Amino acid sequence: MDQRISVITLTVKDLAASRAFYGRLGFEEAASSEDSIAFFNMGCFVFALYPHEEMAKEFPGETMPETGPARMTFAYNVREKGEVATVLDEAVAAGARLVKAGEDVFWGGHSGYFADPDGHMWEVSWNPHAPLAEDGAQRFP
Repeated sequence: MDQRISVITLTVKDLAASRAFYGRLGFEEAASSEDSIAFFNMGCFVFALYPHEEMAKEFPGETMPETGPARMTFAYNVREKGEVATVLDEAVAAGARLVKAGEDVFWGGHSGYFADPDGHMWEVSWNPHAPLAEDGAQRFP
């Protein structure tokens, strides 16, 4: 198996509301999106939104809670420390809930968190030890 992730799919309660939220963040849907699923090309992978009740049908016999503690988070890294607050403000203006304001963290960076309308956690982070490439790619040393 090659080391890669091709698609990350978030299950959502209200696809239309989630589409609108991510649109307000500036995400552009791929032409292949359909009424039942939204796709966003993110450079190295595809980000998808899919209704929770439809995804649950993919796993008969498995429990898929709609809410609860985050089992994973997403990170959006920025180039400058001051951008953390700017991006958090943009997310809140788009309909996110601020979970944690940006602050200096133990590993030497600066980060904060917001939750999207379905409660998925997003970290906004500045990492001075692993700057973003010019094209926005993230590589850790």
